[in-house]
Amino acid sequence: MEYTFLDFLTLIGSVGLFLYGMKVMSEGLQKVAGDRLRNILAVMTKNRFSGMFTGILITALIQSSSASTVMVVSFVNAGLMTLGQSMAVIMGANVGTTVTAWIISIFGFKVNITLFALPLIGLGTPLLFSRNSTHKSWGEFLIGFSFLFMGLDYLNHSVPDLKSNPEIFEFLTSYTQMGFLSILMFCAVGAIVTMIVQASSATLAISLIMCSKGWITFDIAAALILGSNIGTTITPLLASISANVSAKRAAMGHLLFNVLGSVWTLILYYPFIRFIVWICTSLGVGNPNDLMAFVSANEQTNPSLINALNNGGTLHTPDFEQQKAHFEAMQFSVSFGLSMFHTVFNVINVTIMIWFTGLYEKIVTRLVRVKDKKGEEEFQLKFISRGMLSASELNLPQAHQEIAVYAERVQRMFGMVEDLLHEKEGSEDYMKLYNRIEKYEQICDRMELEIAGFLNLVVGGRLSFDGKMRVNSMLSIVTEIESIGDCCYNLARTLQRKQDSHIVFNDEIIGNIDAMFKLNAEALNNMVLLLSSNEPTMSEIMVSYNKECEINNFRNQLRKSNIENINNKHYEYQSGIYYMDMVAECERLGDYVINVVDAIKQQEERHAQ
Repeated sequence: MEYTFLDFLTLIGSVGLFLYGMKVMSEGLQKVAGDRLRNILAVMTKNRFSGMFTGILITALIQSSSASTVMVVSFVNAGLMTLGQSMAVIMGANVGTTVTAWIISIFGFKVNITLFALPLIGLGTPLLFSRNSTHKSWGEFLIGFSFLFMGLDYLNHSVPDLKSNPEIFEFLTSYTQMGFLSILMFCAVGAIVTMIVQASSATLAISLIMCSKGWITFDIAAALILGSNIGTTITPLLASISANVSAKRAAMGHLLFNVLGSVWTLILYYPFIRFIVWICTSLGVGNPNDLMAFVSANEQTNPSLINALNNGGTLHTPDFEQQKAHFEAMQFSVSFGLSMFHTVFNVINVTIMIWFTGLYEKIVTRLVRVKDKKGEEEFQLKFISRGMLSASELNLPQAHQEIAVYAERVQRMFGMVEDLLHEKEGSEDYMKLYNRIEKYEQICDRMELEIAGFLNLVVGGRLSFDGKMRVNSMLSIVTEIESIGDCCYNLARTLQRKQDSHIVFNDEIIGNIDAMFKLNAEALNNMVLLLSSNEPTMSEIMVSYNKECEINNFRNQLRKSNIENINNKHYEYQSGIYYMDMVAECERLGDYVINVVDAIKQQEERHAQ
């Protein structure tokens, strides 16, 4: 057999280079415009139509519908976007992804890729070594763009020749002559291939090459593209597996939208194909079916001609150059027709479905129900999950939201400590409250590990310099919040040890501890407000610094009066020991709070520069 294992690896490597180029190009643009993308989504999703155009813009910009839909699912998961808004953006993303098809279609067959791919890499490489993170990201974009088309070029030349190696693709000719059943089968193949490689662009490229070589007819290639439209929904579905219910509904809405769109297209498939052919001929591009007819007419009478045309060879015949030009024109009509099919299908689909976003929302709400009305288990993260890592730069809002939830949980834990101080010692309610604090301490430890693990995975991806600095601040904040939780647990343990030692606090001690608790509660409350705000002001930050000074001064005052009170027999020495332990722990808690505020302040100062 002429087609060797090395040839097969070359084919796989070509697909890999194509996908890697798409990934690097997409991530480079995300890093250049990460914050701007978030702002665009926040401003432009106020109604279904602006949301749709936002989806088109974002997907056309980052050249990946999978990345934009995963981003949308992530934002729904983080509570930054409603389900209704997400449906409109996802619909727009389906139209935006057709830009990729046109780029591949036009540049892939009309331009000698090697003429500009290597020079672009030459331009991009110096940018990679720039100290400016934006320049570095643009360098990644240029290199990714070059790799994408180099992969497409290699793919075009490494796909085995059907005529020279009939046994390799014998199944193709076996299943293309079965009428509408062939359409359904190739639609399923397109969905499966896209699910495996998680990139509809790769399926589109393969369809273009197979059809342009005359292996499959235009309507079969269109069926592959139609199937890829269903297969591309796998990425957001995988991303939503460990996400909350709203994110699962957004991913299900994407699947429902694409499946229903494909269903109506299959029902009207042959008239729709004739409509696309009419558009192509009316625009003077030519009939996409002519190439298959040309190959069929010459494969028996002049197989050497077809082999030379498909493999970039040459024949020493008078009319070969004319035949080559004619063949390339037919190839372009095929690529133009498939891109037109992809575009018209998605535009019609969105034009119809955009009016039913409310209905879609109701359907997916019924399909994906809340299993537990009380919400998720307390130890589970609310906004972030390990499945949300396809767009690292855009995962940071989820982490920000989750850290705010973490702070609120620790704040509730401190409220339990305040209640424990006034609970009757030894009572059943006292033990329940103490056990609950103990459970919260375990939850806080678990949350620290989960959030920090998520941030470490994000920073392991491709982040801009500003993104990496934000992750560093977040990791610092998470550590300090966990220390606040430890302080709360230490306060509860001190009260428990006091009870075990049969020590009783008098009203004066309890009053002073309550006053210190009040200062701590105010500091915690302001910290939570700062973490929940997207743009905290310096005046809000200064409130925390002032509160820290109050806590330190009150601690010094209580420490000094404690010695006098023991000497004056206001309470026993042992009571004073536990009392000072409580005060010291409260002061330490205030230090951890101010450490969080310091990290927020530094983050805002960097953002303002």
